Amino acid sequence: MNEWEWQVLEERTPAASVNVGGAEVKPGDRVRLRPRAGGDIFDLALAGQIAIVESIEQDYEGQLHLAVVVEDDPGKDLGVLRQPGHRFFFAPQEVEPLGRPPRILVAGIGNIFLGDDGFGVEVIRRLPPLSEGVAVKDFGIRGYDLAYALLDPYELVILVDAAPAGGAPGSLYVIEPSIDDPSEDLSEPALDAHAMTPAAVLRLARSMGRVAARILLVACEPESLGGEEGEMGLSGPVEAAVEAAVRTVERLAAKFLDGCNPDDLV
Repeated sequence: MNEWEWQVLEERTPAASVNVGGAEVKPGDRVRLRPRAGGDIFDLALAGQIAIVESIEQDYEGQLHLAVVVEDDPGKDLGVLRQPGHRFFFAPQEVEPLGRPPRILVAGIGNIFLGDDGFGVEVIRRLPPLSEGVAVKDFGIRGYDLAYALLDPYELVILVDAAPAGGAPGSLYVIEPSIDDPSEDLSEPALDAHAMTPAAVLRLARSMGRVAARILLVACEPESLGGEEGEMGLSGPVEAAVEAAVRTVERLAAKFLDGCNPDDLV
């Protein structure tokens, strides 16, 4: 590509949308990748994958191309920096529109080897299929993965975890943690992967970018966190609270999708 062609590309404004099979596709939409036969080997390897449209670009001939990031790519955040291997280009006829991404993330947190700390993981395991507008994921102790997920364009994130608040073991709380303390020093975010807490993950996410979603925490008062030797399984009171937590998550997600005022969720 010569200097003139690069200049033409730089002067082009990304398109706001493109028509794909009668459907309007915009940045932020989900698509299923359907690369043409005989195309680039890297594109063919992504056949059938779901991706998020990052932008709609024009080449120097005026042809439109969708710049996408694969939805389940653990390094997808590098795509924002246009790093090779994480941002791909497809013609409009090579994608199948799927609409907007999920609006809600339900995230289970916890270490199953530390007794009641595995509460969030167990709640996620027992959740029935929810609306297509809800993504449900078990993050376990993968704090960095969760922090990156909080930077995605969700509208509501429901964290599920064991958290001591002074109540009787098995007590459930719905808490809205604060993530906008301007006095907090974010220059050195710390996260112990084996002692992950919602506060630590939120602090890490804020140090990396803007957390736009409303954050709620469905928490359970633990009875035992396993001690120094660790422990598998939930205590009786916490085990008894799992089904109630499942219903709480379902209720919060349904109310939000039904248009409930966010201030009325808690």
